[in-house]
Amino acid sequence: MSSDAPRTLPLFLRLMADPLRWRLACELAAGDRRVRELVSAVGEPQNLVSYHLKQLRDAGLVTARRSNFDGRDTYYHLDLARCAEAWAGAALHPAATATPTPSATKVLFVCTGNSGRSPMAEALLRHRSGNRVAVASAGSHPKALHPDAVRAVAEYGAALAHEPTHLDVVRRGRFDLVISLCDRVREVLPSFPGRPRLIHWSLADPAAEGGFDAFRRTAAELDGRIRFLPVPLEV
Repeated sequence: MSSDAPRTLPLFLRLMADPLRWRLACELAAGDRRVRELVSAVGEPQNLVSYHLKQLRDAGLVTARRSNFDGRDTYYHLDLARCAEAWAGAALHPAATATPTPSATKVLFVCTGNSGRSPMAEALLRHRSGNRVAVASAGSHPKALHPDAVRAVAEYGAALAHEPTHLDVVRRGRFDLVISLCDRVREVLPSFPGRPRLIHWSLADPAAEGGFDAFRRTAAELDGRIRFLPVPLEV
């Protein structure tokens, strides 16, 4: 063995070597989850699941955000970009940072107001895919497009001109992915024909936080998450 070989496994590999942490990471890779959903998915006690989530949080691989629907709930999110960097840093396999195999070409983003998060996501995905993805957005209680949403995505080269749309208008449409961007709208999602894959991203409302910086943070988070969607992307 070369004397230059690492004597201990990198932290990422030590964490993921545990079967339960790996299963939790796999669940979170599919979207943000509450503890009770993770408990049900992995079939382990809540205290054990919480312990392993703390290990992932301490390593910076998982973040937590209080639900804006029910403050007693917390949503957990796996930072796929950081996981990919950690995997590549371990020099294991180049596939760790490869773009997912494209499969979805019709995507719907939903939030409550359809004035910030969902139209921003729509514009960013349309821009990143070079219009190869048919993407739409809607809200359960639509209101006027926020001007800071337009400014925030413009920094990514994305154009945003959107007429707020009610969920009822798109509920009969066929989509490959339906992505909810706020905890409230997740609770009132209608059934869609064709059984699209449902993904939840628990994002704070930038309008509620106030200020352009909140919209910039939301745009950055959306852009980072969009990179890992199974859709054809150009950039």
